[in-house]
Amino acid sequence: MSWSPLARSLWIPETTSRAFVLTYVTVDAFGKRARSTGTVFVPRGRAPKGGWPVISWAHGTSGLHDSCAPSRTGPALPERDWKYLASWMRQGYAVVASDYAGLGTRGLPAYLDGKTTAYNVVDMVLAAREFSGRHFPRSARLARKWVTIGQSQGAGAAVYTARHATEFGGSRLDYRGAVGTGTPAYIENYLLPLGPKVPPIALPPGLTAYLTYIFTSLRHVHPELGIDEILTPTGREYLSLAEKECVFTFEKHLKNVNVGDYFTSPPSALPGFRKTVRAYMGMPESGFDKPFFMAHGLKDTDVPIPATLAYVGVLRSNRQPLTFKTYATDHSGTLSASLKHTVPFVKRLFRGGS
Repeated sequence: MSWSPLARSLWIPETTSRAFVLTYVTVDAFGKRARSTGTVFVPRGRAPKGGWPVISWAHGTSGLHDSCAPSRTGPALPERDWKYLASWMRQGYAVVASDYAGLGTRGLPAYLDGKTTAYNVVDMVLAAREFSGRHFPRSARLARKWVTIGQSQGAGAAVYTARHATEFGGSRLDYRGAVGTGTPAYIENYLLPLGPKVPPIALPPGLTAYLTYIFTSLRHVHPELGIDEILTPTGREYLSLAEKECVFTFEKHLKNVNVGDYFTSPPSALPGFRKTVRAYMGMPESGFDKPFFMAHGLKDTDVPIPATLAYVGVLRSNRQPLTFKTYATDHSGTLSASLKHTVPFVKRLFRGGS
């Protein structure tokens, strides 16, 4: 593990006493040891007995190129995310945040690959605790107690992490629970109808960007599917561009671009496509051992709520320890709207209650 001070321009405003960039070892989408980068934000004030309780922040979509890593440029939506994270820092939590393997490090990030990202999120906590043990006074180190919180892509990562956190962290950590806002679910089902001229019209640029990132990562992680063999010149152009552009710049290129023009035949017809995609991005439906909270905006158009509601229904029927609430706001607005419920929820987690 190596480290350096984080540029002050990337500190969570008004709440950070010091911040660092770590390069640490985790697991990539091929199941191999890989490097990732991430940030550690220490709040102002005196740490409670036992050290600062930890929030492992799972960031939303930023892009696939190394320049899109939050430890290099900050969050994709700094005004929204920094304000939200500052709310947690004011509660007396240290925030650690993985960039995810391949984003800012060798390779390509496995966009929406839940299990890989869960490793990245957990291993970031382990690395941050090791770092604080070596470089912080005993009274200011990071505690074993932690939760994970995420938005959008990061919400899916946080919920997936919730399923495996105890297993991946082992006895070295004390995992307490999770919060996900704007959680994507059953996204694999959106891929199955795609093909030549399907959909018949262009989707909003944001949705087209997400789908393009998915196929770009899929062809990197699972070349055996043969996605390259069914790409049109248009598909090759935009999947190549997806490797180079951060999300909001990429969206500017996608106005009136139809993802149905990417393919010469339906991806779902590729041998093993359905099974592979389900394993790659399918959300866990059981096996959660600690309480977790999901929040969603009723006006969310980035992650439309119907699929998330279906996921919530499955979780409830499987008697998972879920709290779910909706808010009369959009995708981004859900972060601040949910704080009135998530702040006391997380406090109870750290106190040992549900």
